[in-house]
Amino acid sequence: MNGLTRRARILVTVAAAVVLAALAATSVVLARQDAAAGSPAGGTAAGAPAGAPQRPGAGLRVLSNGLLSTVSVADPSGPRTVTELRCDRAYTAGGTTACLTPAGALSAPKLLVLDRDLRPRRTVSLTGLPNRTRVSPDGRLVAWTTFVGGDSYAGGGFSTRTGILDTRTGRLESSLEDFAVFRQGRRYRAADVNVWGVTFAADGNRFYATVSSAGTRSLVEGDLAARTLRALADNVECPSLSPDGRRVAFKEAVGADPAKGWRLSVLDLATLRRTELAETRTVDDQAAWLDDATVAYALQRGDGTNDVWSVPADGSGGPRILVPGAASPAVVPAGG
Repeated sequence: MNGLTRRARILVTVAAAVVLAALAATSVVLARQDAAAGSPAGGTAAGAPAGAPQRPGAGLRVLSNGLLSTVSVADPSGPRTVTELRCDRAYTAGGTTACLTPAGALSAPKLLVLDRDLRPRRTVSLTGLPNRTRVSPDGRLVAWTTFVGGDSYAGGGFSTRTGILDTRTGRLESSLEDFAVFRQGRRYRAADVNVWGVTFAADGNRFYATVSSAGTRSLVEGDLAARTLRALADNVECPSLSPDGRRVAFKEAVGADPAKGWRLSVLDLATLRRTELAETRTVDDQAAWLDDATVAYALQRGDGTNDVWSVPADGSGGPRILVPGAASPAVVPAGG
């Protein structure tokens, strides 16, 4: 009786070990498969490209199949940590994450403001289709854009709604169209003004965005305290300010006609000199800076899957895939 009991225990122990080993192997395989989901034909998702930041422990926060996820900067094509937070667009900076939730058949989208541990701090109800979001470098200010009429920047009938939330004071600017617009030093007034694609400077007040009116799309410098928008250059859309604050990455319409697609470029704010980047495919995205030398952006495949690519910010080199099966990239420093 005791002999049979010992043999039974041994069999149970062996069986349990086999099951646990199988589960562990499956978990590793699934993590790798999720990280490399749908790697595009003819392309390889190698390690971090030349110029990518190599800070130990730093991560890239992305959307993976619509779920907020994090991958290592040192191994962006490797395993990713996937949360249950579903977002249409997301961005992280200064310990704050902005998540634009999808619009449902019976529910409106929302802006979720999350803390360093991805716990909700504030929720703002939105109208329209989520499109862009950004967070200031210190994590205090959060901006978002939704489409409230039409669904593409390439069309002539689209309309946007862009707002800014101060997470410290609770001040909410629900529409930047209420700000005063200035062109060539004069106040500009028109009924068709649209604003979108905010990117923040480090001073907690200044920002850049796109203003569209009468068929012209312009880069504007915004002053949050003064509630003003000052035009700087035309044919500049969806700006993204570099970490050094001297340049913006942006998409410019080919031949100033969005129907022809967009070219990813960089504008020097001091000289207004433009540099076309080595990515020649049309990029309909608000790019993100990995560091002062590298720009990241999402490109959509024919099946609708997004991949994050990177390219040098000085026009040299060529595009490289960074995170397959992902979108909305943002660098997250170690510990935050």
